[in-house]
Amino acid sequence: MEPENPDNLLPSLISSPTFVNGNGHKPDFSDSSLYINRELSWLHFNQRVLEEARRPGVHPLLERAKFISIFSSNLDEFFMIRVAGIESQVEAGIKKRSIDGYTPGEQLDQIRSVVLTQLKQRHDCLYDDILPALRDNGIEFVRFSTLSDNRRQALKEYFRKEIYPVLTPLAFDMGHPFPFMSNLSLNLAIELEDLDNGTLKFARIKVPDILPRLLKLNDIEGFSNNDSATSFLWIEDLIENNLDELFPKMKIIQAHLFRVIRDADIEIEEDEAGDLLKTIEKGIRSRRYGNVVRLDVNPQMPPFVKNLLINNLELDERNVYEIDKTLGLSCLIELLKMERPDLKDEPFIPFNAFQEARTTDIFSAIRSNDQLFYHPYDSFQPVVDFINKAASDPEVLSIKQTLYRVGSNSPIVKALMKAAELGKQVAVLVELKARFDEENNIVWARALEDVGAHVIYGLPGLKTHAKLTLVVRREQHKLKRYLHLGTGNYNPATGKLYTDYSFFTDDENLADEVTELFNALTGYSKYSGYIHLLVSPVNTRDRIIEKIDREIDLYRKGNRSHIIMKMNALVDPKTIKALYRASCAGIKIDLIVRGICCLKPGIAGISDNIRVISIIGRFLEHSRVYYFANNGKPELYLGSADIMPRNLDDRVETLFPVFDSSLVRRVKADLDLQLNDNVKSWQIEPDGSCSPVNNTAPKVDSQKCFMNPGIKRDKMTGFKNH
Repeated sequence: MEPENPDNLLPSLISSPTFVNGNGHKPDFSDSSLYINRELSWLHFNQRVLEEARRPGVHPLLERAKFISIFSSNLDEFFMIRVAGIESQVEAGIKKRSIDGYTPGEQLDQIRSVVLTQLKQRHDCLYDDILPALRDNGIEFVRFSTLSDNRRQALKEYFRKEIYPVLTPLAFDMGHPFPFMSNLSLNLAIELEDLDNGTLKFARIKVPDILPRLLKLNDIEGFSNNDSATSFLWIEDLIENNLDELFPKMKIIQAHLFRVIRDADIEIEEDEAGDLLKTIEKGIRSRRYGNVVRLDVNPQMPPFVKNLLINNLELDERNVYEIDKTLGLSCLIELLKMERPDLKDEPFIPFNAFQEARTTDIFSAIRSNDQLFYHPYDSFQPVVDFINKAASDPEVLSIKQTLYRVGSNSPIVKALMKAAELGKQVAVLVELKARFDEENNIVWARALEDVGAHVIYGLPGLKTHAKLTLVVRREQHKLKRYLHLGTGNYNPATGKLYTDYSFFTDDENLADEVTELFNALTGYSKYSGYIHLLVSPVNTRDRIIEKIDREIDLYRKGNRSHIIMKMNALVDPKTIKALYRASCAGIKIDLIVRGICCLKPGIAGISDNIRVISIIGRFLEHSRVYYFANNGKPELYLGSADIMPRNLDDRVETLFPVFDSSLVRRVKADLDLQLNDNVKSWQIEPDGSCSPVNNTAPKVDSQKCFMNPGIKRDKMTGFKNH
């Protein structure tokens, strides 16, 4: 990424010799030391996830195990996508430095160093803390070798009936090529001796991912358990201790666990794709064949076995990670299925405003006032009800909607199918390129097509990430349009886990622009005259920077100014430079960034007016909120776009304004509460590291405050009784 020339970004200010920082110097915003490396910043974010597992007393015990799982699955995806991309740059001989000053090779070195430290922390947390604590609470992880003879025999019978038929041992010798290992596969490398002739052999067995990784022994016939403990056994342990069933007349010398992670980023040449759906399907199938980017092995693996894997998988030593004991810990999420409410978060029932008000006419409620919900504290059900009502209402003529991630059992899609079957005009943009949701989206796209809905797969070269629904209804012999605009996906499952805003309105100005956007998505319209909506790749970056510059101008004229932004990631160099300029001008800037943040806060004379926090808690902070004080006439935008080049240049995104001043005040109160969080909040330091916000103020856990049933949402003031 080439450094941008700051002189081209704001000529009226930058070119003026009066635009200086507090030291009287004109800052050089292209200095690489002002930026945090994107990949290292992401690793700092995942460190914050890991810390939720490492902090006793902050979460119940099984929830801490959940955070181990989330950390692990996050890291797997990071290697499959981000590290794979950097490896490709290194293989291509690219040595160009990113804006933060690192070459691709240097980034890989830094990533390895950080990840090795994190894996050690994960190991110590799990084996020295969480598992002993689980054992004290009646949940034990056992080893096959430590069990009594009777229990081992019961497990051998279970192995013969339930596991043995699924296993496929693969030999490796002159007559058998090196076996293929699919992405995320867990395997056993087995050293054997032929008892007939004494020759040494090598074989591989894949641990089947169609079987449960964690075997709950209490449910296995014949496995007597005289105490009240719940016992688990890793399936690979059972397989390893029954290899003689698979290799009769062979001596099992040793078996070594290893795991393979491959490049899983689907590359699509859209200009050459005659049928995008078929191209995506082909890409999904090819995902399992990508280059190996990481090999996890146990430290006990002999060098010759490790070298055999390295050579045949075509790896460098930097791709190999030695991890003691169990590999692939994302499956720990399965522990949450246990009926142990004492070790899990208390159940939470979200507030349903429509239900509380006994509202059955959703359209009437929207006509009376714009409606704003904050999930998961406000139920996601009104969104589902809105689509269901539109599908069944005889006065509704058409429904247009974008779908990015909807889940495997989607009531939203089923409602759209019902609408199409009832003869309504249904147009749905299903984003087939939503990473790791491609298969779900293909299934739903075909189901919608089968009932006569108009299905669009997206624009060439762009992902459609915007969250939009447009309903056209006949009322009093006229057509009336209703909108749902959101910051999150149309997925009720994630609506219970992610914090997102949902906005319902019948505003004609917004309806006009959403209609134009749908015309661009479904047809050949090149409309770009958006006044109210911020739309990527048309105008989002420019409009955000314009509003930052306006705050600078207002502040210099002695007016009030404040910028608050909440997002998942802050990467875009042009926007970061605009924020640096605003900080140099003296404007207070508060940033709530869950994940990647390439901006360095707290640098004297550059960003000392910028504070960055990250909130990691029970719910995943997912909403995007952009607030500009505007000298007492605040402007608020919500939507789908993070401040990343991909979201600003390579995706269809929307940020929409909230015009109702009472709703603006309510969201501002939400932001203020989060900025005061000193329980689940992390302060981002100038070097990109993070530390828990720890001050002497009364404890404020923003997520717990939002969940508190004693706190009533108030349209004028946000929350009462903090």
